[in-house]
Amino acid sequence: MGQTVKHFIAGEFSDGQGQHRLAITNPATQGELAQLTFASRAQIDTAITAAADAFQTWRDVPAPERARLMLRYQALLKEHHDELGELLAMDTGKVFEDAKGDVWRGIEVVEQAANIASNMMGESSENVANGIDTVSYHQPLGVCLGITPFNFPAMIPLWMFPLAIAAGNTFILKPSEQVPLTPVRLIELFIEAGAPKNVVQLIHGGADEVNYLLEHPTIKAVSFVGSSRVGEHIYTTGTRHGKRMQCMMGAKNHMVIMPDADRRSVVNALVGASVGAAGQRCMAISVAVFVGDAKALIGDVVAELRKVGPGAWDDASAAYGPQISQAAKARVLSLIEQGQNEGATCLLDGSQATVDGLPDGNWVGPTVFTDVSPDMSIYQEEIFGPVLCCMNVDSLDDALTMINSLPVGNGTSIFTNHGGAARKFQHEVLVGQVGVNVPIPVPLPFFSFTGWRGSFRGDLHAYGKQAVRFYTETKTVTSRWIYDGDLDQTAEPNMSINLR
Repeated sequence: MGQTVKHFIAGEFSDGQGQHRLAITNPATQGELAQLTFASRAQIDTAITAAADAFQTWRDVPAPERARLMLRYQALLKEHHDELGELLAMDTGKVFEDAKGDVWRGIEVVEQAANIASNMMGESSENVANGIDTVSYHQPLGVCLGITPFNFPAMIPLWMFPLAIAAGNTFILKPSEQVPLTPVRLIELFIEAGAPKNVVQLIHGGADEVNYLLEHPTIKAVSFVGSSRVGEHIYTTGTRHGKRMQCMMGAKNHMVIMPDADRRSVVNALVGASVGAAGQRCMAISVAVFVGDAKALIGDVVAELRKVGPGAWDDASAAYGPQISQAAKARVLSLIEQGQNEGATCLLDGSQATVDGLPDGNWVGPTVFTDVSPDMSIYQEEIFGPVLCCMNVDSLDDALTMINSLPVGNGTSIFTNHGGAARKFQHEVLVGQVGVNVPIPVPLPFFSFTGWRGSFRGDLHAYGKQAVRFYTETKTVTSRWIYDGDLDQTAEPNMSINLR
């Protein structure tokens, strides 16, 4: 039996006292890494009360002092970078270089949190009316909650609690129950950096514990990253209870390949972006759209994908690791089978993948489909595995129509040597993050993470359900909704609100 996973509540690491117990297993071996007992209601109440009490003093700590805490924290994270990478690799199954990248992207956010003093500056205007000056301030909200997924157990928690705490809030982190070991270590290092008592709490649990947190009146704001199904529930529940919400959700990311694109760049980008991290990332390229004669590159992509495969975290020859769980593997294999049954041509089938010496791992090999149509399940669903759908269209306009018809809009890219094609694509595609001759440019911390439409729900969300319904019902809109307020989620589509 492995270790017991600890909660961090009211300044102390402690065992869970809830009724539900879970074995944390290594996805490459099924060996047990740890035992996790969920938090009880009483423990959650204690954590919330402690965070609320700490907020009363933490909010008044000068911003430069809060920033210095983040400077100490990022130094510790860098010192323990490889240790965190190894722990994360065992937690998730990621290969070591991928795991270290997960940690490093989180460190970059902590570095941005150390710049919080300038980010907290407000606005002012003199003489807005006769003898009247106006000043606005950024002020912390209170107790914030972060709900994070399994696939980036360092980066995504570090997206959340350092920035929230640096801004003067206190924070409760509820990481994925599938990968709790890395978040525990992140909190240990944060305490070592000198975090004041109770500014951060760590709660482990599942759906019941999340719902209790979402409904608690003391929680003021919630950040979530995960699937669309769960995200919709969290957004609806949180807003119903008066929370400020930001939910980053599902994706189905397309790469458009024009006939003039550089062959080597296309092939290398597609291989890495389709199977990297075993396809278990919301920024994966899962659809390659070949325009016109570009379809001649499909054979090259398949040939390169035949050369890579999964393996253990410390195998330098492995391109990626296992699926996170046996259930996740079963879902991916089911979708591969469904794609074949629906008439797609499987040029490369990774459903029987094995790894020497690790017969029980959740392995799925690179898989490539052609003859995919938009009504097929492998196109409609986010597979979250190393599966690439190749589709052929006649023109860039056809590619744009295809991408803009999906309800999600997280990321996309185009490969071309034609500036006009790149400009047209960037301007007309209804997707938040757009790459030109790169797979998808995940923004650095000093930029916003900008998923659109069904990939994001939040306070400043300009792509509500009515925008999606309008497009999918009429098939006529090819430009953006520009709207600065919350959309009425129950309203019928209204062409009069700033549609251009």
